[in-house]
Parts: sequence; C-alpha cells; structure tokens
Amino acid sequence: MSAIREQVPQALAGERIDRVVAMVTGVSRAAATAMIAAGDVRVDDVIVTSRAERIDVGATIEVELEDDGMSSGPATRSDADVDVVVVHLDEHLVVVDKPAGLVVHPGSGNRGGTLVQGLLARYPDIADVGDPSRPGIVHRLDKGTSGLLVVARTDAGHAGLVTQFSARTVARQYLALVHGHPSSPAGMVDAPIGRSAREPTRMAVSARGREARTRYEVEAVFHGPIDVALVRCRLDTGRTHQIRVHLAAIGHAVVGDPRYGAKRSTLGLDRPFLHAATLGFTHPVTGDPLYFSSELPAELEAVLAGLG
Repeated sequence: MSAIREQVPQALAGERIDRVVAMVTGVSRAAATAMIAAGDVRVDDVIVTSRAERIDVGATIEVELEDDGMSSGPATRSDADVDVVVVHLDEHLVVVDKPAGLVVHPGSGNRGGTLVQGLLARYPDIADVGDPSRPGIVHRLDKGTSGLLVVARTDAGHAGLVTQFSARTVARQYLALVHGHPSSPAGMVDAPIGRSAREPTRMAVSARGREARTRYEVEAVFHGPIDVALVRCRLDTGRTHQIRVHLAAIGHAVVGDPRYGAKRSTLGLDRPFLHAATLGFTHPVTGDPLYFSSELPAELEAVLAGLG
C-alpha cells in the first residue's frame, strides 16, 4: 500500500474532502467517496468520516492507495465465462453470492476472470458507475471468502450504498470456524489494524493502524479431530482481512487460513473457513429495508459434518 501526502493550498481551501481527494489522486469523485468510506483518507493524521467535510488551507491530507491500484485505470472488460449467482436484482443494485476462489475485481496478479467482469457481461450499465477499474464496487470480500456482496448499478445506488458503509449502518455477519475454544461465549476485539512492518503484504494489529472492531459469538464448540469452534462475527468496521487478523490476534485463527493460520491443521480445506452469511441495508433509492442470507457452501458444511 502506498500513500499520497499533500498540503492543502489556498485554491482548495473550503472545498469538500471528496473533491480534494479526487484532485490529489486523479480518481473519480465516486472513487474518492469510496476511499473515504473505507477509512483511507486522513486530514492532519485524523481519519475523515464524512465526504462532505470542508478542508482548511494548510491542512495535510493523506490518502492511502492499495497496491492493486485504487486510482482510475482503464475500463474493466467484461467476461461472460465468469459464473455469477444473483440473490437479488433491481434497477439500482445487484446482490450476489460469491464463491471462494473468485476475486472481486481486477488488480495486481488478477487481471481477468473476476466477479465484476462477470457482472459487466450481464449488466453492462455497471461500467459507468464508480471507478472504471472496479465499477459498481462499494465493498469487497477476500478471494478465499465466500458469501454475500452488493454491487451498485447506478450512480444513485452507488452514492447511497457508499454513504451507508461510511456511516457503518450496513449489517454484515460472517461464520468462521476457528482453532481452539474462546474463553467467553461472546466478545469484541477492538484493536487497530494496519500493514505489518515486517511483511507489507500482511495486515496486523498495530498502534499505527486504523480503528477496527469485530464482535463475535460462539455458535458451537467441537472436540475432534481437533478443538475448534464455530463463531458468528459482526463487523463494526471494514478493514482489510479484519476478521482473520482479529481472530488470530486473540489466539483463534480461522481454520484453513494460509496467511494467518500459523500452519495449523486445515481440516482438508484449501480456503479459510469464512463465509459472509448475512447482509442487511436500506435500499439506497427506495428506502426499503433489505436483508439477505446465504447458506454455508458444501465444502464448509462437509467440514462441520466431520467434527465430533
């Protein structure tokens, strides 16, 4: 992850932060809004939470750019060969059930065969929504994580969803199988997450990181063939690898996680046992409450069936 750090000149004094970010980075206003929603923008070392905040002359603005390219790039090509499981579809948005192994959008090392390219083949109107390098995307799931994801189809849908993610009013719950048995039936991990100083490709709990909170509840515990527990996690924030990092930090890494699992037993999985099981939000245009749920994929159900 790289960063752009600039001092606000007189010419931009009093401007909205989303416009300043767009001008400094060269991304679209929609992409700038998404950066703010993701917590990637700081003013005088304080994370900005509102895209409408006005900036004073002389303030220092810092924008973190992901290594896979947050700035606007060439338009993403469609790919009709990518299978897409649609859970909900209307004029302004589409909710999909992503399988593990599918990358959400093109980036470094993953230029083709992504979810957004499959969506573009079916709904070409998405191409004009948000950043052209990741059209319609307002949040993401890791490649190895399965489950529910909402994508915007219109500018109105995009703006409304970004606002909800920024305000942290989107309800997201994940199911994870973790090593060991948590000492408490429920709890919250409140620890900032940032890039690892030793391994920049990894995330870690770090005092230099951004605020991150994960709530969890133990659904079931198992004693064979190894001690594991099924936990339900709720995100108060949405940092990169947040659940995986937080659970590993308290000694209960996600089963099958090759990056944070400390080479423990995978129970035969070639992916983390992590599934975005529920997604709830307000329709960004109609105002209707929407709620979706997704059953565990067959490979994860098979692991549970084999536990004692």
